[in-house]
Amino acid sequence: SGEETKNGVDTGEELVKLAELVASSEEPFDRLKLVGLMTIGAPGDLSCFDKLVEARKMVASKLGVDASDLKLSMGMSGDFEEAIKRGSNLVRVGSTIFGARDYSKK
Repeated sequence: SGEETKNGVDTGEELVKLAELVASSEEPFDRLKLVGLMTIGAPGDLSCFDKLVEARKMVASKLGVDASDLKLSMGMSGDFEEAIKRGSNLVRVGSTIFGARDYSKK
């Protein structure tokens, strides 16, 4: 999302290299199993969903697996419906269930 409060891997060759490492039998990656990709986009920016769908296709192709074998975790309380429409398998809706977080106690 480009936000300073979020970090991760860009959806390009960096992501493919990481996925290949995790899917390899090299130590210590032999103890991991790549099950999918996740994004948390900037509020109101739904383009991150489309980028993740494309990234999944690219990673799946490089790994020689069907794209549907890799889950997509995208969408939160404010945009989960759109994320599901775009292919999300997992959504995070904690604030819908439990209410907004109280950050004042930190």
